[in-house]
Amino acid sequence: MVVPPFHTIMGCYTQDRALGFIESFIRDSGLLMIVIVDERETVLNGYTSWFCREGVSATGLAPQDFRQWVNTAPEPDIDAVEAFLLGDFQNREDIPIKIKSRTAAAVIAMNDTKSLTDTLELFAAGVDDVVRKPVHVREILARIKAISRRNHTETPASLSGRIRVFSDGRDPEIDGLPLPLPRRERRILEYLMSNKGRRVTKSQIFNFVYGLFDDGIDENVIESHISKLRKRLRQRLGTDPIDSQRFLGYRLTQE
Repeated sequence: MVVPPFHTIMGCYTQDRALGFIESFIRDSGLLMIVIVDERETVLNGYTSWFCREGVSATGLAPQDFRQWVNTAPEPDIDAVEAFLLGDFQNREDIPIKIKSRTAAAVIAMNDTKSLTDTLELFAAGVDDVVRKPVHVREILARIKAISRRNHTETPASLSGRIRVFSDGRDPEIDGLPLPLPRRERRILEYLMSNKGRRVTKSQIFNFVYGLFDDGIDENVIESHISKLRKRLRQRLGTDPIDSQRFLGYRLTQE
Protein backbone atom coordinates (compact mmCIF):
# COMPACT_ATOMS: atom_id res chain seq x y z
CA MET A 1 0.00 0.00 0.00
CA VAL A 2 1.35 3.43 -0.94
CA VAL A 3 0.88 5.99 1.82
CA PRO A 4 -0.51 9.29 0.49
CA PRO A 5 1.75 12.28 1.08
CA PHE A 6 -0.64 14.32 3.19
CA HIS A 7 -2.98 13.55 6.03
CA THR A 8 -5.41 15.71 7.93
CA ILE A 9 -7.79 15.26 10.78
CA MET A 10 -10.43 13.58 8.67
CA GLY A 11 -8.52 11.84 5.91
CA CYS A 12 -5.77 11.78 3.30
CA TYR A 13 -5.06 14.49 0.75
CA THR A 14 -2.64 15.31 -2.04
CA GLN A 15 0.27 17.68 -1.59
CA ASP A 16 -1.60 20.50 -3.33
CA ARG A 17 -4.49 20.16 -0.91
CA ALA A 18 -2.04 20.02 1.98
CA LEU A 19 -0.62 23.38 1.03
CA GLY A 20 -4.11 24.64 0.31
CA PHE A 21 -5.15 23.67 3.84
CA ILE A 22 -2.34 25.71 5.36
CA GLU A 23 -3.10 28.70 3.15
CA SER A 24 -6.85 28.55 3.87
CA PHE A 25 -6.22 28.18 7.59
CA ILE A 26 -4.08 31.32 7.60
CA ARG A 27 -6.64 33.22 5.55
CA ASP A 28 -9.63 32.14 7.67
CA SER A 29 -8.13 32.34 11.15
CA GLY A 30 -4.99 34.47 11.06
CA LEU A 31 -3.66 32.38 13.94
CA LEU A 32 -1.20 29.58 14.50
CA MET A 33 -1.12 25.86 13.84
CA ILE A 34 1.12 22.82 14.30
CA VAL A 35 2.70 20.90 11.42
CA ILE A 36 3.57 17.22 11.85
CA VAL A 37 6.15 15.58 9.57
CA ASP A 38 6.22 11.81 9.21
CA GLU A 39 6.02 9.17 6.49
CA ARG A 40 3.54 6.96 8.35
CA GLU A 41 -0.19 7.38 7.93
CA THR A 42 -0.95 6.19 11.45
CA VAL A 43 1.33 8.79 13.03
CA LEU A 44 -0.05 11.70 11.01
CA ASN A 45 -3.70 10.78 11.39
CA GLY A 46 -3.28 9.91 15.06
CA TYR A 47 -1.58 13.11 16.17
CA THR A 48 -3.76 15.45 14.09
CA SER A 49 -6.84 13.85 15.65
CA TRP A 50 -5.43 14.10 19.17
CA PHE A 51 -4.51 17.75 18.72
CA CYS A 52 -7.98 18.40 17.37
CA ARG A 53 -9.51 16.96 20.54
CA GLU A 54 -7.39 19.42 22.50
CA GLY A 55 -8.76 22.31 20.43
CA VAL A 56 -5.52 22.82 18.49
CA SER A 57 -5.40 22.97 14.69
CA ALA A 58 -2.81 20.65 13.18
CA THR A 59 -1.92 19.23 9.80
CA GLY A 60 0.69 16.86 8.41
CA LEU A 61 3.10 16.43 5.52
CA ALA A 62 5.25 13.56 4.33
CA PRO A 63 9.00 14.33 4.61
CA GLN A 64 9.62 14.76 0.89
CA ASP A 65 6.73 17.19 0.54
CA PHE A 66 7.66 19.07 3.67
CA ARG A 67 11.19 19.66 2.39
CA GLN A 68 9.78 21.26 -0.73
CA TRP A 69 7.25 23.30 1.22
CA VAL A 70 9.64 24.68 3.83
CA ASN A 71 11.99 25.91 1.09
CA THR A 72 9.35 27.60 -1.04
CA ALA A 73 6.46 28.62 1.25
CA PRO A 74 5.72 32.36 1.53
CA GLU A 75 6.66 34.06 4.81
CA PRO A 76 3.03 34.36 6.05
CA ASP A 77 2.61 30.59 5.72
CA ILE A 78 5.82 29.86 7.61
CA ASP A 79 5.04 32.43 10.29
CA ALA A 80 1.62 30.86 10.88
CA VAL A 81 3.20 27.66 12.19
CA GLU A 82 3.67 27.60 15.96
CA ALA A 83 5.62 24.34 16.08
CA PHE A 84 6.96 21.51 13.94
CA LEU A 85 6.86 17.90 15.14
CA LEU A 86 9.31 15.57 13.44
CA GLY A 87 8.50 11.86 13.54
CA ASP A 88 11.09 9.10 13.44
CA PHE A 89 12.04 8.88 9.74
CA GLN A 90 15.23 8.64 7.74
CA ASN A 91 17.51 11.66 7.23
CA ARG A 92 15.44 13.96 9.41
CA GLU A 93 18.59 15.58 10.81
CA ASP A 94 18.75 17.92 7.80
CA ILE A 95 15.28 19.35 8.44
CA PRO A 96 15.75 21.43 11.63
CA ILE A 97 18.32 23.71 10.02
CA LYS A 98 15.95 24.32 7.10
CA ILE A 99 13.18 25.27 9.52
CA LYS A 100 15.41 27.48 11.68
CA SER A 101 16.58 29.36 8.60
CA ARG A 102 12.95 30.45 8.05
CA THR A 103 11.38 30.76 11.51
CA ALA A 104 11.95 30.68 15.28
CA ALA A 105 9.04 28.26 15.78
CA ALA A 106 9.60 25.29 18.08
CA VAL A 107 11.00 22.11 16.53
CA ILE A 108 10.37 18.93 18.52
CA ALA A 109 11.58 15.48 17.48
CA MET A 110 9.62 12.37 18.46
CA ASN A 111 11.66 9.19 18.85
CA ASP A 112 10.22 5.69 18.65
CA THR A 113 12.98 4.21 20.80
CA LYS A 114 15.30 5.48 23.51
CA SER A 115 18.74 6.26 22.13
CA LEU A 116 21.24 8.67 23.63
CA THR A 117 23.15 8.85 20.34
CA ASP A 118 20.04 9.79 18.36
CA THR A 119 19.01 12.36 20.97
CA LEU A 120 22.41 14.07 20.94
CA GLU A 121 22.51 14.09 17.13
CA LEU A 122 19.05 15.68 16.99
CA PHE A 123 20.02 18.43 19.44
CA ALA A 124 23.20 19.03 17.42
CA ALA A 125 21.01 19.29 14.29
CA GLY A 126 19.06 22.15 15.86
CA VAL A 127 15.88 20.72 17.41
CA ASP A 128 14.56 22.44 20.53
CA ASP A 129 13.43 19.29 22.28
CA VAL A 130 13.31 15.50 21.93
CA VAL A 131 10.53 13.30 23.30
CA ARG A 132 10.01 9.56 23.25
CA LYS A 133 6.73 8.07 22.13
CA PRO A 134 4.20 7.39 23.39
CA VAL A 135 3.80 10.99 24.52
CA HIS A 136 0.52 12.75 25.25
CA VAL A 137 -0.28 15.81 23.13
CA ARG A 138 -0.80 17.82 26.30
CA GLU A 139 2.83 17.24 27.19
CA ILE A 140 3.84 18.29 23.68
CA LEU A 141 1.77 21.48 24.00
CA ALA A 142 3.38 22.23 27.37
CA ARG A 143 6.83 21.80 25.82
CA ILE A 144 5.89 24.10 22.92
CA LYS A 145 4.79 26.77 25.39
CA ALA A 146 8.02 26.42 27.35
CA ILE A 147 10.08 26.80 24.17
CA SER A 148 8.04 29.86 23.19
CA ARG A 149 8.66 31.44 26.58
CA ARG A 150 12.39 30.84 26.23
CA ASN A 151 12.36 32.37 22.77
CA HIS A 152 10.15 35.26 23.91
CA THR A 153 7.89 34.68 20.91
CA GLU A 154 4.53 34.92 22.64
CA THR A 155 2.92 38.37 22.64
CA PRO A 156 -0.18 39.09 24.72
CA ALA A 157 -3.02 41.00 23.13
CA SER A 158 -5.12 43.44 25.13
CA LEU A 159 -8.40 45.28 24.79
CA SER A 160 -8.29 48.78 26.27
CA GLY A 161 -6.11 47.55 29.09
CA ARG A 162 -8.85 45.43 30.71
CA ILE A 163 -8.79 42.12 28.81
CA ARG A 164 -5.48 40.46 28.14
CA VAL A 165 -5.26 37.24 26.13
CA PHE A 166 -2.09 35.17 25.96
CA SER A 167 -0.92 32.97 23.09
CA ASP A 168 0.79 30.43 25.33
CA GLY A 169 -2.28 28.67 26.72
CA ARG A 170 -2.64 30.69 29.91
CA ASP A 171 -6.05 31.85 31.03
CA PRO A 172 -6.87 35.44 30.04
CA GLU A 173 -6.72 38.27 32.55
CA ILE A 174 -9.23 41.00 33.30
CA ASP A 175 -7.89 43.99 35.19
CA GLY A 176 -4.77 41.95 35.89
CA LEU A 177 -6.62 39.02 37.49
CA PRO A 178 -6.89 35.57 35.83
CA LEU A 179 -10.24 34.55 34.37
CA PRO A 180 -10.33 30.72 34.30
CA LEU A 181 -11.96 29.49 31.10
CA PRO A 182 -12.64 26.08 29.58
CA ARG A 183 -10.33 25.35 26.66
CA ARG A 184 -12.89 25.96 23.88
CA GLU A 185 -14.04 29.27 25.34
CA ARG A 186 -10.43 30.38 25.74
CA ARG A 187 -9.76 29.56 22.08
CA ILE A 188 -12.82 31.55 21.01
CA LEU A 189 -11.68 34.56 23.01
CA GLU A 190 -8.19 34.26 21.46
CA TYR A 191 -9.74 34.30 17.99
CA LEU A 192 -12.02 37.24 18.73
CA MET A 193 -9.10 39.14 20.25
CA SER A 194 -6.92 38.52 17.19
CA ASN A 195 -9.72 40.02 15.09
CA LYS A 196 -10.81 42.70 17.56
CA GLY A 197 -12.87 45.39 15.92
CA ARG A 198 -13.67 43.06 12.99
CA ARG A 199 -16.70 40.82 12.66
CA VAL A 200 -16.11 37.08 12.23
CA THR A 201 -18.61 34.41 11.32
CA LYS A 202 -19.66 31.37 13.30
CA SER A 203 -18.05 29.17 10.64
CA GLN A 204 -14.71 30.96 10.95
CA ILE A 205 -14.73 30.52 14.73
CA PHE A 206 -15.69 26.87 14.37
CA ASN A 207 -12.86 26.23 11.90
CA PHE A 208 -10.35 27.78 14.29
CA VAL A 209 -11.56 25.96 17.39
CA TYR A 210 -12.36 22.54 15.91
CA GLY A 211 -10.39 22.39 12.65
CA LEU A 212 -11.48 22.76 9.06
CA PHE A 213 -12.10 19.05 8.51
CA ASP A 214 -13.96 18.09 11.70
CA ASP A 215 -17.30 16.95 10.25
CA GLY A 216 -18.30 15.09 13.41
CA ILE A 217 -19.40 18.21 15.32
CA ASP A 218 -22.19 20.62 14.42
CA GLU A 219 -20.87 24.17 14.15
CA ASN A 220 -23.92 25.38 16.10
CA VAL A 221 -22.03 24.26 19.21
CA ILE A 222 -20.17 27.56 18.87
CA GLU A 223 -23.32 29.43 19.91
CA SER A 224 -23.38 27.56 23.21
CA HIS A 225 -19.68 28.20 23.85
CA ILE A 226 -20.05 31.92 23.09
CA SER A 227 -23.14 32.22 25.30
CA LYS A 228 -21.19 30.82 28.26
CA LEU A 229 -18.15 32.97 27.46
CA ARG A 230 -20.26 36.13 27.32
CA LYS A 231 -21.77 35.33 30.71
CA ARG A 232 -18.32 34.91 32.30
CA LEU A 233 -17.02 38.12 30.75
CA ARG A 234 -20.14 40.06 31.71
CA GLN A 235 -19.86 38.93 35.33
CA ARG A 236 -16.29 40.24 35.56
CA LEU A 237 -16.54 43.35 33.36
CA GLY A 238 -20.08 44.43 34.14
CA THR A 239 -20.77 44.73 30.42
CA ASP A 240 -20.89 42.36 27.44
CA PRO A 241 -17.85 42.96 25.19
CA ILE A 242 -19.02 40.59 22.44
CA ASP A 243 -21.33 42.13 19.87
CA SER A 244 -23.34 39.72 17.72
CA GLN A 245 -25.56 40.29 14.70
CA ARG A 246 -27.67 37.65 13.02
CA PHE A 247 -26.12 36.39 9.77
CA LEU A 248 -23.12 38.72 10.22
CA GLY A 249 -21.27 37.11 13.11
CA TYR A 250 -19.43 38.23 16.22
CA ARG A 251 -17.13 41.08 17.09
CA LEU A 252 -15.11 41.94 20.20
CA THR A 253 -15.93 45.57 20.84
CA GLN A 254 -13.35 48.11 21.87
CA GLU A 255 -13.95 50.29 24.91
